[in-house]
Amino acid sequence: MKATIYHNPNCGTSRKTLDILRESGADVTVIEYLKAPPSREELRRLYAAAGISARDGLRAKEEEAAPVRQAEDEAVLDAMMANPKLIERPLVETEKGVRLCRPQDKVREIL
Repeated sequence: MKATIYHNPNCGTSRKTLDILRESGADVTVIEYLKAPPSREELRRLYAAAGISARDGLRAKEEEAAPVRQAEDEAVLDAMMANPKLIERPLVETEKGVRLCRPQDKVREIL
């Protein structure tokens, strides 16, 4: 199985999710989204496939998220494009779907 993880190596949940993917035998593509952020269109696609809104994908505990915590999705996406650390992680995609893997065991739903 192929899997793509939008990953932050400094995040424990993201590291644990990556471990689960590797232990499952998945062929994993790791995208460090702080270095190579997904495009606005890619985020829209991922969130739609996961069945969540951009606001659901917002890393709301970041101070910079305060102005958009209650905003419409387009404003949230604008903020994410300007500051990728506002993208909640890890996002994982396999042929079985997309999940925002918080907690990390949510990844098992798409393995």
